[in-house]
Amino acid sequence: MPDPAHRPPAPVMTLPAPPFGTLPLQGLTVLAVEDSRFACDALRLLCQRAGARLRRAETIAAARAHLRVYRPDVVIVDLGLPDGRGEGLIRDLVLSSRRPAVVLGTSGSATGRSLALAAGADGFLDKPLQSLAAFCAALRHHLPDLDLLPAPAGEDVILPDPLALQDDLLRAADALRGNPDPACRRYVTGFVASLARQAQDGALATASLLAAEASDLAPLRGLIDQRLNRAEAAFPTSGSGALTGLSPRGTS
Repeated sequence: MPDPAHRPPAPVMTLPAPPFGTLPLQGLTVLAVEDSRFACDALRLLCQRAGARLRRAETIAAARAHLRVYRPDVVIVDLGLPDGRGEGLIRDLVLSSRRPAVVLGTSGSATGRSLALAAGADGFLDKPLQSLAAFCAALRHHLPDLDLLPAPAGEDVILPDPLALQDDLLRAADALRGNPDPACRRYVTGFVASLARQAQDGALATASLLAAEASDLAPLRGLIDQRLNRAEAAFPTSGSGALTGLSPRGTS
């Protein structure tokens, strides 16, 4: 009988890993230009499950700096970013001599797909990002060589870290304090709308839409505080309330 003291610890995984050699996106490098920690955690889990390597840039400036040094196979660009619109980055990428093999847009906005495709994106990922099969199919459609690899079995649905959602809500709450200027208001309401889409929170999505159209931010502030209080009760030691200093110009 094996000695329990010499038994290797069991690996900790969100989803069971398929056998080596069956990862449908094995070897791909993906750059996510995404300001939401919650949405990026969804992408992290999708890439981990499919065998791709993920890097993240939170802003357009950070993405440009990354792309000066590295050349990812796939770039996924959120349309609403703290320092501008993602469509501009998409246009630059598709015209670049160092063009990635695939450039995709992503957003929780109803107009996101048309905006991304008009900017030249090869395709679009609707939020919420949660289906492994849909994610792999979107990339394999633009990378036909991957058809030699097996597709994932079933319709695995990933569940991002709720602590990442809490951090995003803290960031939004901080940005909404006081009297934010119009640019900040547009960015934050778009950020929250996209976050609500990823979290499948209909009430938060409605509140963000109303806040974008009206002058009163109090209902949105109140709902975010409610969500944070609920999260604090579930995770009393979590949160990184130091997410400050937003000076945004875009919307998600």
